[in-house]
Amino acid sequence: MGANKVVTFLRKYMMLIATVIVVIAFYFITGGKTLYPMNIDSLISQNAYVFVLGTGMLLCILTGGNIDLSVGSVVCLAGGVGAMMMYNWRMPWFVAVIAMLVMGLLVGLWHGFWIAYVKVPPFIATLVGMLAFRGLANIIMGGFAIPVEDKTFLNLFGGGDSCYVPDFLSFIAPDSGLNVTCMAAGIAIAVGYVIFTFVNRTRLIAKGYKVESLGAVIVKTVLIAAVVVWFSYKLAGYKGIPTALIWIALILGIFAYITTKTTLGRNLYAVGGNEKATRLSGIDTRKVMFSAYTLMGVLSGFAGIVNIARLQGSTPTYGVGYEMDAIAACFIGGASAYGGTGSIGGVIIGAALMGIINQGMSIADTPVNYQKVVKGIVLIVAVLFDVIMQMRRKGAKKKATSSVSSEKGGAQS
Repeated sequence: MGANKVVTFLRKYMMLIATVIVVIAFYFITGGKTLYPMNIDSLISQNAYVFVLGTGMLLCILTGGNIDLSVGSVVCLAGGVGAMMMYNWRMPWFVAVIAMLVMGLLVGLWHGFWIAYVKVPPFIATLVGMLAFRGLANIIMGGFAIPVEDKTFLNLFGGGDSCYVPDFLSFIAPDSGLNVTCMAAGIAIAVGYVIFTFVNRTRLIAKGYKVESLGAVIVKTVLIAAVVVWFSYKLAGYKGIPTALIWIALILGIFAYITTKTTLGRNLYAVGGNEKATRLSGIDTRKVMFSAYTLMGVLSGFAGIVNIARLQGSTPTYGVGYEMDAIAACFIGGASAYGGTGSIGGVIIGAALMGIINQGMSIADTPVNYQKVVKGIVLIVAVLFDVIMQMRRKGAKKKATSSVSSEKGGAQS
């Protein structure tokens, strides 16, 4: 029983533990530079696209380990269209934003149709998209870089000089050197999380559900709340809350709700767990698959918005390798390569870990090729851990089935 508890604990918190270890390691390697407020702020803005694309990629992976190889090209295409509309055609920024989201939606509908209804394998359908949409982006932009100069757009989506939430509460402590609004927001989130955790635990107990021990819940809740307050303190020591963080939190919150509280979310897990049984139970698995890739397309369009805002323009080479970052974030965060397992919380951990590794190695002046090797090793270790856990679960299930069969045979004799 003790061994099973250890395995369960490792399966649940392995990547979180790994993230803490990596943070500590890079802290000493870089002389503490990775935890400078400026670098933490940079970590958010540089990896915003990973959080957004990882969220969409999770939906695809849940359906049975499927992926979308085209997201980097869609980011480039949507960003290129948006940049042209704002710079070349002088259209208002909100019109360009709508166009980029619609572009992503159309791509998602295109992939969803071929994958869900024509039964083209997702790998092939999205590989075609990766090549075709990259070429289309080059054609539209004519092979040239296009700048984005609209200050409102840049500030709103995380790329301008004023892309931070104003300090509305600065009058409380004007000489503290901290962004008071940022600190207040962090404390409020931490307190809200603590209250929600214990209220939700009480509700589950009242309904007869099995819950974690009170001691484990207290330790976990206090640690998470402390990290939130520490994180807000670091941001408050720089410029406060970046607008990119607001968008990331909004996307993650919406899709955390979708995956855990809606019929679509339950169906995504069901299809990944056993597609045939899900279909026989009356669920339209084609519609589930279609929805997953449609939402992936919309999020790719939004990632294009965030990307051109941060880089203040678009070029035909943007988005190269983004699909691999998104896939890695999901698998490192605990999503199963077989589908049916994964969470938005895992995507957060996976994306954060990838960002920390990238930034830490950059600060430590690690050559780019070595960085790729390290990321590849981290990914294969994460997938290997998932494979081992799958084998253990199958072995335990087979053993339990054999035991039941033996008991029935003994009873009959």
